This record gives sequence, structure tokens and C-alpha cells, in this order.
Amino acid sequence: MAIEIERKFLVINDLWKDHVISKSHLKQGYLSTQKNATVRVRVAKGRAVLNIKSETVGIQRSEFEYDIPMEDAELMLAKLAEQPIIEKTRYKVQSGDHVWDLDEFNGQNHGLVIAEIELLSEDETFIMPEWVGMEVSADPRYYNSNLIKHPFSRWRNVG
Repeated sequence: MAIEIERKFLVINDLWKDHVISKSHLKQGYLSTQKNATVRVRVAKGRAVLNIKSETVGIQRSEFEYDIPMEDAELMLAKLAEQPIIEKTRYKVQSGDHVWDLDEFNGQNHGLVIAEIELLSEDETFIMPEWVGMEVSADPRYYNSNLIKHPFSRWRNVG
């Protein structure tokens, strides 16, 4: 088991594009989205993974991750996962001493761009890049598991 300590921010401009070190397309679907845990299947870069995360407390949660056969993952995404599945392009972006995950969402979540930074501790310091805006770590609307049921396109211009 690993502990994930992650902070999420909205991306406010395109200045990050000059610092991309890799790019991949991800498909992920949720088999369960209970309050205390989510179970997700993800396919990216020819790898299929089953991921289980506990409820977030502050900015951390327990995480379990296991490789699974690609054929099983594709069947789970098609037959078992809540629809629609999340599709996004993930960029690894270097900023200072950290590498950020920057997700550009597709489909019903098109227009949403989120930057995530994983930290070693909750009080770890980092330099805030000029392309990072408001923090949304504690806003459940931005959880991937909620974007299936309440896509960004339905609430982006509301309140």
C-alpha cells in the first residue's frame, strides 16, 4: 500500500506547453465510486492497471495499484465501468524540482485542464508555476470519479 499526497489546481494558461517532457492518452473507468473507496481501471501507454483508492483525508489517501491483462481491462471498461469513461491526455510537465501531471480532458469534460502535483509530505514546499490557478484539491466536482456523473460541460458556467 502506498499513501498518495496530491494537490490539484486549475490551469489558467498555455505557458506549461514549453515544459512538457512526455504525453500519453488515458482511458479510465470506475467500477465503484463509494464514499470510502473508488475502484478504477486505467489503460495508458500499453499498460492496464486496477487501482483502488481510499477516501481522501486532507490531501492524502491510501492507494493500491495492480497490473492486469489488457484484454481484461478493455472488457471492464466496456461492460463494467460507469459510463461514459474518462478520456484525457496527460502531460508530464517539469517545473522546478517537481514533475506535474497535467490532464486535458476530452468528451463531456472537454475544456477542463487540471494540474496535479504529488508530494512526499503534506507540508512539502514547491514553486507555484505561472500556469497554475485556483486550488481544487478539496472540491469534489473535480474528482475524476465525479466527472463521470457530473461532467464539466454541465456545470462549468454555473456559479
